Amino acid sequence: MHPRRPDGFDGLGYRGGARDEPGFGGAFPARSFSSGSDLGPWVTTPPDIPGSRNLHWGEKSPPYGVPSASTPYEGPAEDALPGGGGDAQGQSREQLNRFAGFGIGLASLFTENVLAHPCIVLRRQCQVNYHARHYHLTPFTIINIMYNFNKTQGPRALWKGMGSTFIVQGVTLGAEGIISEFTPLPREISHKWNPKLIGEHLLLKSLTYVVAMPFYSASLIETVQSEIIRDNTGILECVKEGIGRVIGLGVPHSKRLLPLLSLIFPTVLHGILHYIISSIIQKFVLLILKRKAYNSHLAESTSPMQSMLDAYFPELIANFAASLCSDVILYPLETVLHRLHIQGTRTIIDNTDLGYEVLPINTQYEGMRDCINTIKREEGVLGFYKGFGAVVIQYTLHATVLQITKIIYSTLLQNSI
Repeated sequence: MHPRRPDGFDGLGYRGGARDEPGFGGAFPARSFSSGSDLGPWVTTPPDIPGSRNLHWGEKSPPYGVPSASTPYEGPAEDALPGGGGDAQGQSREQLNRFAGFGIGLASLFTENVLAHPCIVLRRQCQVNYHARHYHLTPFTIINIMYNFNKTQGPRALWKGMGSTFIVQGVTLGAEGIISEFTPLPREISHKWNPKLIGEHLLLKSLTYVVAMPFYSASLIETVQSEIIRDNTGILECVKEGIGRVIGLGVPHSKRLLPLLSLIFPTVLHGILHYIISSIIQKFVLLILKRKAYNSHLAESTSPMQSMLDAYFPELIANFAASLCSDVILYPLETVLHRLHIQGTRTIIDNTDLGYEVLPINTQYEGMRDCINTIKREEGVLGFYKGFGAVVIQYTLHATVLQITKIIYSTLLQNSI
């Protein structure tokens, strides 16, 4: 199969010479696109992609051939090529900037989904343990329980169910994408929003949470099930259990198991509230950080290193603040949700008072309202916050990793400038 590229094609322009196309009778000679005027109708301004350029807040990419207002025009474009003078150092700095931006985001995701998983395991075990006399509201008692679990059951006791959490995230993203493709429900909200658009977007989120609900329930069981009586299940066990929960097959459950229809409302309520709170806080924090960076840029008091840091860290800080606030605000509702999901599944959990031994889950809640009243009556208001110390450790660890990453990135930038 012969290539379709013309013999005289070289980039955007044709090599000189009269090349006649067969079939046109030589009526259309070869044309050169080397001049800037011929490129006008064909070259458009690329979109502003965060992290693709060193843009300050509020700046836009200059049109093709027009120098930026903040950067004086110093010569033809050929001088910007490698070997064209001092710009080689600038290109090296730009490559470091992009690579560091990718590394910062990767470090944040790794901390949020991998390093913090032991905190998620302890947090969920404390939430569903209605037997517990110690509520572990501070991080000091949580650290002691982590040590006892690791001593009696090994490191696997703190990392169980991590694969299933990734499966739940994948199912959520996949379901949202598929539903948005086959329905008019918008996956994102533009700046020109209206109440109808927001309602359709929240409906899409609600349907996504309903689809992922049985897999979330299976993942919850894997993270709280004691390692002492746990079998060596595969990574796809979460998918198998989730499908079995829907069709009524799989591991036999007790009569206290709540049907999935009764779990839809608390699951969707928690998911929608978490999404709304985190979105509002994220936009608010990001707006403050953008305005602060923009004002310092106008005052010409920002160093080049600080400008590069401002290109990545505001969004990470906004995401961190949004997740922290939403988890803290909705922690009581999450406790109720987890107890409803775990009821009747014959799950055996670890004793969070001692750090060894196991306990069965024998709750008999009739629904969300009964669960709230029972916890308030038997365990008090603080019963909704069992295991809250794990949240403190989780976000302290996340903030520490972000700060260390920022220090490393600043050091690399100082060495490159």
